[in-house]
Amino acid sequence: MCDEFTEADNEALLARRALNRRDFTIAGASVAALAVMPGCMAKDQPQASGSGKAAPALETISQTVMVDTPDGQADAFWVHPKEGKHPAVLMWPDIAGLRDAFHTMATRLAGAGYAVLAVNQYYRSAPAPVLKDFAEWRSDAGQAKLRPMIAEITPDRTTSDGGAFVAWLDKQEAVDTAKKVGTVGYCMGGPFTVRTAVAAPDRVGAACSMHGANLVSDDPQSPVKLLGKTKAAYLFAIGQNDDERQPEAKTALKQAAEAAGLHAEVEVYPANHGWCVIDTPVYDHDAAEKAWGRMLATFGTYT
Repeated sequence: MCDEFTEADNEALLARRALNRRDFTIAGASVAALAVMPGCMAKDQPQASGSGKAAPALETISQTVMVDTPDGQADAFWVHPKEGKHPAVLMWPDIAGLRDAFHTMATRLAGAGYAVLAVNQYYRSAPAPVLKDFAEWRSDAGQAKLRPMIAEITPDRTTSDGGAFVAWLDKQEAVDTAKKVGTVGYCMGGPFTVRTAVAAPDRVGAACSMHGANLVSDDPQSPVKLLGKTKAAYLFAIGQNDDERQPEAKTALKQAAEAAGLHAEVEVYPANHGWCVIDTPVYDHDAAEKAWGRMLATFGTYT
């Protein structure tokens, strides 16, 4: 998770890059401007094979929607190709929540041929955006604002939400229900992909955790202990600083997947926790594009 240790790692990396907090705030504003027209983020999509060749992005349409859950209505960003039916993907944001950066990322994924629901995990407390960008999370005020909202998110509630979101997706005209559902989560959203697969094991075919937090622990509800309750294939993309702090986690994930008879790609990337999200200070383009390509490959094979 984005805790004090991660923030210390980020500060060290920013120092090496000679990028201070003011510079990052300006960079975050530039990403937000891009998100006004998300399609401009990437006109071409890398092929799932990782061949380096580009495929034209599909034209997409998007809107804010409300999804019924056992705890109320959750707001979400819904984006999909203008024509046809497509495999569904549930996207869980990082700790800073649903915002322009995730609108952009969801739209890019939709352009690759998926019907994408990017959700506000804090809907019990406030509509999105709770924070306008990741820079706000790095402030004392932003962390104070999120602290009680984070406390409202429990493993049981996340599992319940995941089931409700998958059920909503299956009712949409743009979704091809003959295909399995995929899910991708970033930072705190990484474990939520596993809980979604637990909630709908017969529907979720692929789950991708991008620098997921708290995947391995002794807690009975730890994601590593839940893989046997799922039927999904997994991609666990791990940050180098997360691996340094918990080197045994990658082995535990591999062994748990193997014991459950599930496919799992587990890899440590040469980038810090948070590297996949476009408005974070540690965003790493090359490593993020590699992870993006591996996600597309996983969805292409297992959804």
